[in-house]
Amino acid sequence: MTESLTLTVPNTGFELFSDRSIVAMRVNGELRDLAHQAQVDDVVEGIELSSPDGLNILRHSTAHVLAQAVQRLNPEAQLGIGPPVTDGFYYDFKVENPFTPEDLSALEKEMGRIVREGQRFMRRVVTDDEARAELAAEPFKLELIGLKGGNTGDDNENVEVGGSELTMYDNVDPKTGETVWKDLCRGPHLPNTRMIGEGYKLMRSAAAYWRGSEKNPSLQRIYGTGWPNKQELRDYTERLEEAAKRDHRRLGAELDLFSFPDEIGSGLAVFHPKGGIIRRAMEDYSRQRHEEGGYDFVYTPHITKQNLFEASGHLGWYKDGMFPPMHLDEIRNDAGEVTRQGTDYYLKPMNCPFHILIYRSQGRSYRDLPMRLFEFGSVYRYEKSGVVHGLTRVRGMTQDDAHIFTTPDKMEEELTKVLDFVLSLLRDYGLNDFYLELSTRDGSDKFVGSDELWDTATKTLEKVATDSGLTLVPDPGGAAFYGPKISVQARDAIGRTWQMSTIQLDFNLPERFGLEYTASDGSRQRPVMIHRALFGSVERFFGVLLEHYAGAFPVWLAPQQVVAVPVAEEYADYLGDVVAQMKKAGIRAELDASDDRMQKKIRNHTMAKVPYIVIAGEEDRANGAVSFRFRNGEQVNGVPIADAIARITDIIERRSQDI
Repeated sequence: MTESLTLTVPNTGFELFSDRSIVAMRVNGELRDLAHQAQVDDVVEGIELSSPDGLNILRHSTAHVLAQAVQRLNPEAQLGIGPPVTDGFYYDFKVENPFTPEDLSALEKEMGRIVREGQRFMRRVVTDDEARAELAAEPFKLELIGLKGGNTGDDNENVEVGGSELTMYDNVDPKTGETVWKDLCRGPHLPNTRMIGEGYKLMRSAAAYWRGSEKNPSLQRIYGTGWPNKQELRDYTERLEEAAKRDHRRLGAELDLFSFPDEIGSGLAVFHPKGGIIRRAMEDYSRQRHEEGGYDFVYTPHITKQNLFEASGHLGWYKDGMFPPMHLDEIRNDAGEVTRQGTDYYLKPMNCPFHILIYRSQGRSYRDLPMRLFEFGSVYRYEKSGVVHGLTRVRGMTQDDAHIFTTPDKMEEELTKVLDFVLSLLRDYGLNDFYLELSTRDGSDKFVGSDELWDTATKTLEKVATDSGLTLVPDPGGAAFYGPKISVQARDAIGRTWQMSTIQLDFNLPERFGLEYTASDGSRQRPVMIHRALFGSVERFFGVLLEHYAGAFPVWLAPQQVVAVPVAEEYADYLGDVVAQMKKAGIRAELDASDDRMQKKIRNHTMAKVPYIVIAGEEDRANGAVSFRFRNGEQVNGVPIADAIARITDIIERRSQDI
């Protein structure tokens, strides 16, 4: 990003910036085209193509070129919206027939022609009536015109009509000056189509409902990706290929770790024996670290009467994400008349109200604080079917949930301890590349509590995050309804970012539930509550680790740590004794005494990503040794049994990423 400058004379961006990497500018905080005439005293900043804003502008401009290509080849196609999204863009169309792969190939060629034509993106302000006249054949655009004048509630729609004025973008032929295509759009755009270059590709098409509602017409959506150059496009597609290889849903089936039986329901996983071993190892180590960290273990039921969630505010603010109620406890007489009213029970989406009741079950003193409650608590959230995705977005999950009650004067100290604890534990599981996101409230009415409490909570979290030394990224509007939060964002082995742990500071729920403690001066004071989910959910963390390691878990997490393969049947008893010694040392080891040939056994266990295959033949038996074969294909021969066991147990105890 270039440095900002304050104008002393009016200038366009073309006059201000000679660097060809500058594709737009920010004027007094607002994104503008380079053709915009900035005025005296305006603060102007150039937007580089490689910046997040620059990439969005590139991708949105490419979406316009896609839409123009579609209407060139199919003039009857009607336009929906075409916003930039993460790593690319999409555009929705009303067409008679769905797009085929052959259609996408033809559209890419047509887009190439438009790019090479170097059409200029020209912005103009229009009235509502002018826009309706020009877009009379575009019913979906006409509907958007009525939304002009503010935030529509949808960021993708705001790309077209957000703001106080309505604008069109004309694609102008540079040779004739003729407008060859146009679209309703807020902008900004690249100066011309030639700047799009060759770094784009159409990825796929899919059905989509207009404005995301099943009540509206079904459209066809084309997804694409866009990058500053062809090499970055190539790098991106290679990352996609690697991500596909690591897809936890595929690996879960191949390695026999978990499944989602139709008989149970969408988003509800069952873990198979091998997956259960990994999950138990994850949870056991977490329990150990929590015990060492001064947490108390609690257990709470899966359902509760509705009044608990009314008191917490979840029914008012989170009901759409909860499963429907179960009406229970109603009693009727023989005549069918209700003699006792029933009560609605809900599956819990959160553990925090239950932990609050544990705190409130008796009087508390400042000497009891901080009070750290921890639970592997099962929760249930009614995710829409289109959102459910393997283990990373489920309807039934287990949260490693902690709630810490502390005095206000210890709040910052406790938050620092929590963040340090979180980062330390995540590193033990093999994640090391972090940054932090600070989620705060925006101007909407979806948040509860006073401005003073929110300001105090936000400033405290910001200080703790900044003091950690990690990069801090703002997330306006991303807070929970009751308080701001820090999210730990972790990059995996191929550079993707996952939201991991969240730490939320909450003054509101202690107030709603009337929580108190006796201070050192004998007065009754309100505690501060810290919400902390370290994994987020065990299921999601399992999926993240599975993709991070591509199924090749470190030895301490691997379901099978050692498989022993005899060179011939006569060495099975010898290796069986080795396996028994390993098991006694706490190693998950087993003997493969099947009738398969040795080479097939080795191949099968290598594909199953077993860390160690232990082999023995006559020389090994004679010397009281084994041969190590690692899952990367390397082999070490003649390792004494005691040394082999010591090597493996050392790797396990240190939770090393090595083998």
